[in-house]
Amino acid sequence: MSDALPVPDTRVLAVASHVVSGYVGNKIAVFVLQSLGCDVAALNTVQFSNHTGYKQWKGTRVSAQEIMELYEGLKQSYLDDFDMMLSGYIPGAEAVNTVGQIGRELKQKAASTPGKFFWVLDPVMGDNGRLYVSEEVVPAYKKLLHDADLILPNQFEAELLSECKIHDMDSLHKAIQAMHDKYQVPHIVITSVNLEAPDHPPSHLSVVGSSMTSTGQARFFKIVFPSIDCYFSGTGDMFGALMVIRMREAVYNADESLRHTASWLSDDSVSAVELPLARAAEKVLASMHEVLSKTCEGMRGVVDRTLTEMRPQDRANDTKVHLAKSKAAELQLNKRNRRVLNKSAYSLFCFFESICEYPHGILIHIPLPAKSSAVISP
Repeated sequence: MSDALPVPDTRVLAVASHVVSGYVGNKIAVFVLQSLGCDVAALNTVQFSNHTGYKQWKGTRVSAQEIMELYEGLKQSYLDDFDMMLSGYIPGAEAVNTVGQIGRELKQKAASTPGKFFWVLDPVMGDNGRLYVSEEVVPAYKKLLHDADLILPNQFEAELLSECKIHDMDSLHKAIQAMHDKYQVPHIVITSVNLEAPDHPPSHLSVVGSSMTSTGQARFFKIVFPSIDCYFSGTGDMFGALMVIRMREAVYNADESLRHTASWLSDDSVSAVELPLARAAEKVLASMHEVLSKTCEGMRGVVDRTLTEMRPQDRANDTKVHLAKSKAAELQLNKRNRRVLNKSAYSLFCFFESICEYPHGILIHIPLPAKSSAVISP
């Protein structure tokens, strides 16, 4: 098998959180992007000992002023020659506005060359019906969407941005179309979609995406895959990083004119299943399936080893046990999983078990092995 990198030289600005231990935010994003051959400039928005899911951590958040100072430092040394930008967790509305200013400046810099710069935005605000940022962050993100090329909200974040409650496929369709209409955002992928629907089997999740047409109409596809009965941390960050490189790869594998088209929007004649966005999402899920399956297999061992290192009285303490479980939920990036990132998707499994029309577009079913798959949640 060839180990050739999937895209030409690509320089990425990655704006997200950073932890000393574990794999969330830029800790996983930089690893993934560099593994696939990208030159990455990491602008960290927090510096924590570990992620906040442990319920205890040390560290500091980076202010909006510091974020801009770091970017200005790149500019003054001619280090702002980015092809793509990935933005993830940003602490506070002022910092969100600052990152938006950076994104807009980079887009304006490349305005004379359509397709030269592409911004992937993960609007990290909350999940499962709960905000984990301040309320003023929501309108700040809404202002950013007008300038992003691809957004990656989860189901809850999509509801916040679209102002549409998602409870079935009809409402999901309306939410995606609303985001195309409100913000003119070209590409949307909603992660962790969990709905009761005839074409949505039990114990499965969906990733639903759309690239709009020249008239702003959504082109829907839905990828259905079995879920793993495990909790993982950092999966949303890994998903975003993989989407950056796989989207660029899919565009470069399409007609050459697409890479010189604003926001990499395919011609209206391109069907949903042939969209670079759909092809990219399918490859992303292939890689994540492998990594998460191996992480799940090793969880029990991590918990047992961590508990063994504790004092006997601590092993009965719920807080201490939670720390062991949080450690086990960190992505396992062993040698085999690192190789997986460089594999072509066809070497992992046949992409589509079935492709069919459904009322809102194209349904793609990926047949992952029993009791294993990718659970996408930030």
